[in-house]
Amino acid sequence: MSQILGGAPLPGPDATSNIDTPEVVVAIGAHPDDIEFHCGATLARWAMAGSVIHLVVCTDGSKGTWDAAADTGEVAQLRRSEAADAASALGVTGEVMLLGATDGELGLATSSSQELHDGLVGIIRRLQPDVVIGHDPWRRYRLHPDHRAAGWLAVDACVAARDPHFLADRGRAHRPSWLLLFEADEPDHVEHAPPGAMEVKVAALLAHRSQWRSTMFIDDNDDGTQRDAFINGVHQAAEAVGAASTSGPGESFKRLAL
Repeated sequence: MSQILGGAPLPGPDATSNIDTPEVVVAIGAHPDDIEFHCGATLARWAMAGSVIHLVVCTDGSKGTWDAAADTGEVAQLRRSEAADAASALGVTGEVMLLGATDGELGLATSSSQELHDGLVGIIRRLQPDVVIGHDPWRRYRLHPDHRAAGWLAVDACVAARDPHFLADRGRAHRPSWLLLFEADEPDHVEHAPPGAMEVKVAALLAHRSQWRSTMFIDDNDDGTQRDAFINGVHQAAEAVGAASTSGPGESFKRLAL
């Protein structure tokens, strides 16, 4: 469970819950599988209710392996395929965009950082989401620089997208209703995760087969015990959110109005 929660604080009993089902959602993650880990059940429930879900993955995921001899180009291609399979499992009917930044280098100050930011502004303006979901960049003691960087990209792109004089060449200004940040430092909102949505979340996560060993701790020779432990951990994380917030099993976020 600690792996799934990532040590993130739990929401309190005064947390809000369940915004109105959005028509259009854009979820922004650093790597293939980040979105599924932290808001997979929420996206699955919304997709089942008719929401159009779009996924944006900032990096190529090319370094997501413990095999020192692996070809990173092959890893990137595999993770692209897995991202498509996971999106299908979630019921995504919108676009799945892998922006292709080098894994592990998203937070570096390069010209590509500006290109990514400007590209995200264009995506938000083009797709007109009611809700944008991303990493919480204010999370204390976060180790992975890509998660911090992806969070800032999402927040900064939302601010630029809503104001007409920012990047006027990137389309008509659009203001999403909500920005939901996962792995939140101060979570104050819960989206319910009913059993059906949790089953979909698990299926989407397991579609990331390359991550079984390094992220889900499922060895190649597993007899099913480790896989079951991982699945139980996913459910326990949702139950922990519910127990802390008195909202029932769910996924927690920091909710910001835009």
